[in-house]
Amino acid sequence: MILTDEERQDLYGKARQYIAAEQDPHFRKEVVDALDEHADDDLYDRFYTSLAFGTAGMRGVIGGGTNRINSFMVRKVSQGLADYLFSTDSSPSVAIAYDSRNYSSLFAEQAALTLCANGVSVLLYPSLHPVPMLSYAVRELRTTAGIVITASHNPAKYNGYKVYWSDGGQVTPPHDVGISERVRAVDVASIKSIDRKKAESEGLLIPVPRWVDEAYYEMVLGSLRRPALVKGSPITIAYTPLHGSGNIPVRTLMERLGLHCEVVSEQESPDGDFPTVSMPNPEDPQAMRLAIELAKEKKADIVLGTDPDADRLGIAIPVDDTKQSYRLLSGNQIAVLLCDYLISTWKEAGKDPSSLPLVAKSFVTTDLVAEITQRSGGVCVDVLTGFKYIAEQIAALENKNDRFFLFGCEESFGYLTVPQVRDKDAVSTALCAVEMMSYHASRHTTLQQRLEEIYRIYGYHTESVLSFSYEGSAGKQKMQDIMADFRSKRPGDSFAGFSIIEMQDLLEGMHKTGFPKSDVIILRFETGEKLVVRPSGTEPKIKYYLFFNAKGEAQDTFQASLPERIARFKAAL
Repeated sequence: MILTDEERQDLYGKARQYIAAEQDPHFRKEVVDALDEHADDDLYDRFYTSLAFGTAGMRGVIGGGTNRINSFMVRKVSQGLADYLFSTDSSPSVAIAYDSRNYSSLFAEQAALTLCANGVSVLLYPSLHPVPMLSYAVRELRTTAGIVITASHNPAKYNGYKVYWSDGGQVTPPHDVGISERVRAVDVASIKSIDRKKAESEGLLIPVPRWVDEAYYEMVLGSLRRPALVKGSPITIAYTPLHGSGNIPVRTLMERLGLHCEVVSEQESPDGDFPTVSMPNPEDPQAMRLAIELAKEKKADIVLGTDPDADRLGIAIPVDDTKQSYRLLSGNQIAVLLCDYLISTWKEAGKDPSSLPLVAKSFVTTDLVAEITQRSGGVCVDVLTGFKYIAEQIAALENKNDRFFLFGCEESFGYLTVPQVRDKDAVSTALCAVEMMSYHASRHTTLQQRLEEIYRIYGYHTESVLSFSYEGSAGKQKMQDIMADFRSKRPGDSFAGFSIIEMQDLLEGMHKTGFPKSDVIILRFETGEKLVVRPSGTEPKIKYYLFFNAKGEAQDTFQASLPERIARFKAAL
């Protein structure tokens, strides 16, 4: 990279300011070494921008610099959060959790001490805990806010900082906007510090009480619909925590039910390097490979996998009774099976017509979930992508008696079956999945057979996600042109050889679409296909979600034609 003298002076000045402000010697040394070596390319990448506090927090590559996540950036965001908290509460409190990622415990402590230095009362978990347990703790402890240090399912080089509000859900307007404004206003001199011993001696920093874990476990165990089917069941479960925070809570619950849970030993211990996987994501077949190998060895009845912060759940099921081969379910298939099971329990318990079950799903999750819910007499609501919007739906029910929350889901392996948590919860959902499998087994039906039965009742549904990148300034213009072209389409027009019958532009806002204003377009076609076009808010790419169903068409005939249908869309896109 060739910089002018003025650009180099500005860049080196930012680096020196960071060195003076960074308290952690490791991150400071990274930048000192880059300065000493006059590594302009490296320095530019570290300082050409600052990580921003987005819609729910901050995420970035671990390292020294303002375009990295490190102790300084954590303290800066925490100072902005403290400033915002005092604008809403005269005596705010915050609960903090962290997962197994590198530096998570350090970042959690730095966040806690910065808040304490500002007079915020902080309850810090003494060991790693998953997202759902933090969400539960915020509600149980009635704190003003919560923080989880995690980068969820992203590669090992990342970490992040998620913020939750008092309802237990990730922050939504006006709080996310307010926090972001306060964070941008923070300068280095305004970041307050306090020694940990002083924070503890003054009662500003205390550990999250152990009874909160017990309360969570009891809540999850109490949420079982058919506990007698699960307790002491002879089934075998193969499970991988993918080196993350799900290991202890998932196994604790399985043990309390007397279930035989085999854990992948290579992925059991917390390890922020995630040495056995390229990406610790249960959506990824490679991440679930060792769990499936263990399942074959132990003849497991079900395979479960949770990501590092245990908010995403992957499931694999045996193909047949020999249990020599397993298939990974897609996120939509898991959502369909769980929704079907939970709706069936409501129906069998005797439907109360005065209070209907609410299912909330992201609009890029299969419509089969809505069909199952609505045909059974329940209510299904579509929301924007992001589980915080599902949490909003739960909160809206708190003063209503005509509906109750039953299930929330996202196609990206996020599920919620308990209203006491307000984010994706792989821990409680893992237990629900085991209960679901046990119920169908008691009826001499496998999960694969039940899925096929659902398709026979409602028609075969499947999905495909396509993603295209558009780099640089020309790419940005290309993305704008693509969205403008889609916005010009009208019912009766053709796309990829399919006739459009409905077009929704979410930029038109709530009054026309029922969704908050968002840069998303939804097209529905005469032959049943649906296309959702959604530009990324953080990367130069557009995601295209394709939904297909075989209503009125035999499944085998439909599946034979599916590659050609997808190819037509792909060519048009």
